[in-house]
Amino acid sequence: MTLKELYQDIGGDYDQAIRIMRAEKLIQKHICKLPKKGVVDALLAAGETMDPTQLFEASHAVKGIASNLGLASFAAAVSEISEEFRPGAGRTMSDAEVKDKIAGIGATYQKMVDCINRYEAG
Repeated sequence: MTLKELYQDIGGDYDQAIRIMRAEKLIQKHICKLPKKGVVDALLAAGETMDPTQLFEASHAVKGIASNLGLASFAAAVSEISEEFRPGAGRTMSDAEVKDKIAGIGATYQKMVDCINRYEAG
C-alpha cells in the first residue's frame, strides 16, 4: 500500500497534506505517529467525563493535527466539538448529542488506525 492509497482508505486529502507538509516523508512520519500520540484518546476520554475544558483542549488539538495531515472531514467532525466547548460560547448540543458525535469520531478514528497499522505492516 502506498501513502496515497492509505489516504484514499482513510478519507484524507493527500494533495492537501503535501501542500501543508511539503514532503511525503514528513506526512508518513506524522500520519504513522497519529495513533501513538494519544490526542484522540484524550478527546474520547474527555467525552466520558464531559469536562468542558478537556473537551475543548483535546478537540482543538485533534482538529489542528487532522487539518495539517489533510484529514479535512475528520477535522470538521472534531471541530464541531471544539466549537461546542469553546470558552465563552454557548452550548447548542445536548450531552447525548455530544456523546454521539464523539462516538462517531471514535469509530472513524479506529478505522484510520486500522488502515495506518496495515500501511505500516507493509
